[in-house]
Amino acid sequence: MSETPFTLRHDDAGTELVVTASGTDVATYVYRPDAPLTESPKPYLYPLKTLSGAPLGVYRPWDHRWHKGLQMTWSHLEGDNFWGGPTYTHGAPGHGYVWRENHGRQEHRGFAAETTGQTEATLVQGLDWIASDGAKILDETRTLRFHGADLVAGVWALDFATSLTNVHGKTLGMGSPTTHGREGAGYTGLFWRGPRSWTGGDIFAGNGLDGEPVMGTEADWAAVTSDHDDIDGGATVLAFAGSSDGAEPLKWFARSSSFACLNPSPAFDTELALEPGATLTLSHRFVFIDEKLDRAGLEPHVEKFAL
Repeated sequence: MSETPFTLRHDDAGTELVVTASGTDVATYVYRPDAPLTESPKPYLYPLKTLSGAPLGVYRPWDHRWHKGLQMTWSHLEGDNFWGGPTYTHGAPGHGYVWRENHGRQEHRGFAAETTGQTEATLVQGLDWIASDGAKILDETRTLRFHGADLVAGVWALDFATSLTNVHGKTLGMGSPTTHGREGAGYTGLFWRGPRSWTGGDIFAGNGLDGEPVMGTEADWAAVTSDHDDIDGGATVLAFAGSSDGAEPLKWFARSSSFACLNPSPAFDTELALEPGATLTLSHRFVFIDEKLDRAGLEPHVEKFAL
């Protein structure tokens, strides 16, 4: 295998940077988004592409305007919504998804490091998580490592690591809609949503399950594979759950029936309690493959990129 280098290119406005490998802009990291507060503004990776330039994400779809490629979220954070859209509310007053004035935002503080080597590029970013009342509640250090670009194999990888430190002065409850009463809706944390054409795509996971039964289970990895619109062929997104030092295991929010998505959730069905001054550390890996694969075809990539 011959890996190729990554380059990073900032825009003049200081709002985003483009990640290039093998002559293709494979990702744009928008770190100062221009988004309404109701979408809980946060950095995101979009456009997101294979090495051949095929699309691997969606931006502001009509059903969930706050979905943007690949992004770090939190759906229930001590009463605030760092996910976007309405907040799931159980019982009276109100029930179900309710629009509330509780949207938080993630603010880019700066890049502590930005390095490029022969075969990879790394960003270390500082962010402030600001609650709806204006208080800073989390201090985040985020690391994005772009690596493993192989034009022959048609693959590249992203490592995403984050340390979230409670600077609020009181314990923060960190949960999901499922921890607040909605069964099977444990989405929170690092979330990828695929293109519209991937709706109904195949899902595989390392626990031997396929399809919708992967939802809510523990597995080292999960993958979605499907065909493209507009261009011939398809692709595969392979995600490794990685690690969490939280009290609960990572579980997959993964499906394709409504839309394709992968999310190693750190609080799928049990809320985390982050004490003042404590830090929650998460580490995940996403691998983007320029080929539609079955389980057998995934095995070499799982072996190569396993955490």
